[in-house]
Amino acid sequence: MLTALAACTPIEQPGLGAGAAGGATSSSSTATATATATATATTADTATSGTAEPFASPSGVATCSPVVAPKDRTAVDLAPGPRTADAGDDPIRPITTSPDPQLPVTVHSADGRTVTVRSADRIVAVDLYGTLGETVFSLGLGDHLVGRDISTGFPEAKDVPVVTKDGHGLNVEAILDLDPTVILTDDSILTDSTRDQLAASGVPVVLFDPERTIAGIGPRIEDVAAALGVAADGKALAQRTEDEVCAARQTVPTDAGTPRVAFVYLRGSNITMLFGPGSGADQLVEAIGAQDAGTAIGLTREYVPVTAEAMIGAAPDAYLVMTDGLASAGGLKAMLKIPGIAQTPAGEAKRVVDMDGSELLTFGPRTGATLRALVTALYSES
Repeated sequence: MLTALAACTPIEQPGLGAGAAGGATSSSSTATATATATATATTADTATSGTAEPFASPSGVATCSPVVAPKDRTAVDLAPGPRTADAGDDPIRPITTSPDPQLPVTVHSADGRTVTVRSADRIVAVDLYGTLGETVFSLGLGDHLVGRDISTGFPEAKDVPVVTKDGHGLNVEAILDLDPTVILTDDSILTDSTRDQLAASGVPVVLFDPERTIAGIGPRIEDVAAALGVAADGKALAQRTEDEVCAARQTVPTDAGTPRVAFVYLRGSNITMLFGPGSGADQLVEAIGAQDAGTAIGLTREYVPVTAEAMIGAAPDAYLVMTDGLASAGGLKAMLKIPGIAQTPAGEAKRVVDMDGSELLTFGPRTGATLRALVTALYSES
């Protein structure tokens, strides 16, 4: 039996419940955005979501120690074989079933401008990872979402039109045909052309910080909520998410060593990328008590094409992949035929953890469930 590690220490406060655990602001920048949002209704076009502070709440309702990369790799005791990380069949739990947007609001966007949002009746939420769509649903505003990206792939969103063409490129014409009252997006999916087209549309466009970090989850949730006029619900959702992330990190075992995990992006038989610092994969890996292979071998970019020599040199104990990427490569047997993949401790043990791509790098309200599923898949004995 593996022993759980107390990776973070919640500060308990009386009366902290699941649905009303909120009240704690995740960052001073978010508090500023929220305060602005609840105030004036001046005209503007687009607006600076806050920068992430350490994963802690100034009010002290719950504090989780920041994720720190393991300094040393240690011997590991992990079961061999592939496994799937499963976060469950009911991923979306709205913080409220009766949201009441207080609009208009004026907020700041990540491009430095201000935006006035007058209606949240028809929301388009698009980014590379499905973060914004997941947040809208988790705020209880899923019925108001009229356009989404392909990564917003949970069952509750299946009837919402997809406005990303060819996978992840924005179709501005399709977006505007939906007659949105507000567009939520970020630089993970925007090009100069699509940015200009959206700016010229006259529809309020709010940009958010696309950074993939554990610390940035709560602030981004609160920023999205502020832009939609549901700031109090955003605080509650951010607090619930922080609590769940903290609880998931506490399930990391202490007696399995510190494994080195390589996040490998697969697309077909010809594309194999190793993710590293800044990609978000490093944060996920470190949050589950492991060492990120890309960071450990000195990558300075978010992802790079990986050579056989580099993968063998990285010597990961486990691979982490997206389920659809693994399938596109032809499955486990085909993956192990990619040069360098099989010639590592992970490859020799066929230790490959796959997870739904719509959950893995979202860094949204479901991140606690994602981490818990990854801990179970990586460290379970069968």
